[in-house]
Amino acid sequence: MIRKAVLPVAGLGTRCLPASKAIPKEMITIVDRPVIQYVVEEAVAAGIRDIILVTHSSKAAIENHFDTHVELEASLEQKGKHELLASLRSIVPDDVNIISIRQGEPLGLGHAVLCARPIIGDDEPFTVLLPDVLVNNEPRTRTDLAGMLEAFDATGSAQLMVEEVPWDQVEKYGIVEPVDNIPSPGQSGPLKGMVEKPGRDQAPSNLAVIGRYALPGSIFAILADTPPGAGGEIQLTDALETLRSHQGVQAYRMVGKTYDCGHPLGYLEAIMAYGRAHPQFGNGFRELLARYYQGE
Repeated sequence: MIRKAVLPVAGLGTRCLPASKAIPKEMITIVDRPVIQYVVEEAVAAGIRDIILVTHSSKAAIENHFDTHVELEASLEQKGKHELLASLRSIVPDDVNIISIRQGEPLGLGHAVLCARPIIGDDEPFTVLLPDVLVNNEPRTRTDLAGMLEAFDATGSAQLMVEEVPWDQVEKYGIVEPVDNIPSPGQSGPLKGMVEKPGRDQAPSNLAVIGRYALPGSIFAILADTPPGAGGEIQLTDALETLRSHQGVQAYRMVGKTYDCGHPLGYLEAIMAYGRAHPQFGNGFRELLARYYQGE
């Protein structure tokens, strides 16, 4: 059973500029918490107990967020702000470990994943979660990440989480080619191949890879032998194609919805979705939306 997750957080976040100039893009807030906290909560809910941050010297704010802030906690305790204190102490459950390792150079997603090799080793499977993508499964209690990890356990094959996207947007994504029929939501099926950002006429399906992976430890040896690809970077997609040709790779079709918080409109949509559902601010936020909508 997969218990380790890799979160590549070393990127410069250029899609989020100027917001990400002075703070990590992963620390940009959705309602009352940073994006990366939602991703860590997603991992923990799926049974992950070791969170490996592949980070950069400019991303200390991420590590600080998941660390204990003794002075702040003492101040809240003294002032009797117990609800706020409890929210701080629950950011990381006691049985979850946050582990950091540096990616010294921006050499691609494949290289970022490879940086976690000394911590995970070549014999243990793990999951990769891209921290600028939120996966919302409400109102379901079983998350798509949990379903994908179960599919890995059942099949022993690497899993790529995919989402159906409009055909006129396939050129924005990595698109998978199923061997047979497109899997139903909540199910997985073997892949014939993957195509990076194809034109609509060349796309084999409209199932896009959305930044969640379940991988065997053997991917590390493949990544180590993968030459630089597009952009002169080590591409995880190239390593996955090698893995597919040797061991097979499957696509897990998600049930929920994703929000690309690395894009301004995706970020705004995430605020609307999570704000409307927030247990404390949801009612007031819906009233605000109605007020501004009527104002138009």
